[in-house]
Amino acid sequence: MKMLFCIAATFLLHSPCVAQDTGTGQEIFQQYCATCHGVEARGDGPMAPNLVRKPTNLRNLASLNEGTFPVARVVMRIDGRDPLVAHGSMMPVYGHLFDGEDTPLKAETGQPIMTNRAIIELVQYLTALQE
Repeated sequence: MKMLFCIAATFLLHSPCVAQDTGTGQEIFQQYCATCHGVEARGDGPMAPNLVRKPTNLRNLASLNEGTFPVARVVMRIDGRDPLVAHGSMMPVYGHLFDGEDTPLKAETGQPIMTNRAIIELVQYLTALQE
């Protein structure tokens, strides 16, 4: 029984769901996105030179969208509803890693888009980075 508890505890400590419950958007970004998009979200992560398509500078998403942060597009890119070919294959889709109770997030159109808390935190972090 003690061994089973240790295995379960190890799984939970390394589970992405922990980030959903305790992490902030910045922590989630650093864990899942910075490798390609860079620590400052400028598209210059250590993997960027190896990709066929350069990762997006996530700090100018609003300026490229007439001053409005594209909430729905960002959510759908993260969870895989709007796939993106990045390096000969799809951008890694992390939506399944953030499984959790669906929560509405207000899109730029005013309509709700259903996603989970971790993606909401990540979107809030990216929104705060806009230049």
